[in-house]
Amino acid sequence: MPDCFAKSALRPVLSLVFALAIAALPCLGQEQPSKSQPKTAAQRKLDERVPGWLKEYNVTGVAIAWIEKGQIAWTSFYGEQVPGGPPAGPATLYNVASLTKPITAEIALRLASSGRILLDESMAVYWVDPDIKDNPWTKKLTPRTVLSHETGLPNWRYETNNVLTFQHEPGTTFGYSGEGFDYLGHFMEKKTRIPFEDMATRFVFGRINMLSTSYTPRGWWKGRQAKPVEQEDRLRWSAADLLRTTVSDYAAFIVSILHKQDITEELAQERLNIPRNLTTPAEESAFCDKAKMLARCSVQSGFNLGWHVVKVNNDIILDHTGADSDVKTFAFLIPRKQIGAVIFTNGPDVGHEMIDHVLDVLYQNPVYAATLWPR
Repeated sequence: MPDCFAKSALRPVLSLVFALAIAALPCLGQEQPSKSQPKTAAQRKLDERVPGWLKEYNVTGVAIAWIEKGQIAWTSFYGEQVPGGPPAGPATLYNVASLTKPITAEIALRLASSGRILLDESMAVYWVDPDIKDNPWTKKLTPRTVLSHETGLPNWRYETNNVLTFQHEPGTTFGYSGEGFDYLGHFMEKKTRIPFEDMATRFVFGRINMLSTSYTPRGWWKGRQAKPVEQEDRLRWSAADLLRTTVSDYAAFIVSILHKQDITEELAQERLNIPRNLTTPAEESAFCDKAKMLARCSVQSGFNLGWHVVKVNNDIILDHTGADSDVKTFAFLIPRKQIGAVIFTNGPDVGHEMIDHVLDVLYQNPVYAATLWPR
């Protein structure tokens, strides 16, 4: 029986037929066991080429999940978890870098959908960072400004001499900020009075059966982490970076987005909007020219509700990248087509070439591919 159903649900009064029917139901987002199902053309191509790419691009290991028809279709693993072994596999935990942010955003959207927070309320009522407590712009910081990267805060405060400082007025222009997501995390803790990691488990991890995902170190991390990553243990969470998860857990998270789980229809539709188009006419021309698709080629992009939203002609794609010195990660989904993918790679000094090649096998859209790097 799938572990997403409690055994207690099968009470003696249930008929044997009904019990067997329940046991046969698939769990949302959970990859189902294959009965000698032949590999797809994409899997066979990856099996053939990824080993060579590992060597060429100095990648220790790569984990891939493909989502189709709103479910995890398959996962594949190549290389090693750490240099010298063991091999990368379903239990391998990756530091997903900035792919942490979409999960934090989902916590916020589910809190908003249940009325526990408002996306446009001032966070200053519940949380103000001591570094900016005397700046009146703190009153303009809202969850929405965080989720669209319009807080005016730097990416990290070490960029401003370890003192958090506004770079511009909140809500006036785009500026990618990890500090903003940490700020949102503190606000959500203060308003709900729920510790951040508990909040993540209650509203996201537990709801999706993500049993191998956490923001902070756990005993079950031991022996499962892809390396090289953090050399020192952390004692507190970051809402923007360093979450650990498996490729299957993150793929299940993507599936929950495709199914609009636990958020209102209004927010699910709003997530597909581009409130501030960050693609200039010159960039649009360059993307189309690089893809050799000058005719009938239009590109818009921007950040909204925790995702990078890209509109290529009639396709709306949600994606996000993650990048630390020894890890590159990527996830995308196309709600209209009910497809998506998750790609985790680890170093040393890994670049995004592996992700580019894998994506080209999974989803061939040269205009979209041209928009990915850098962010």
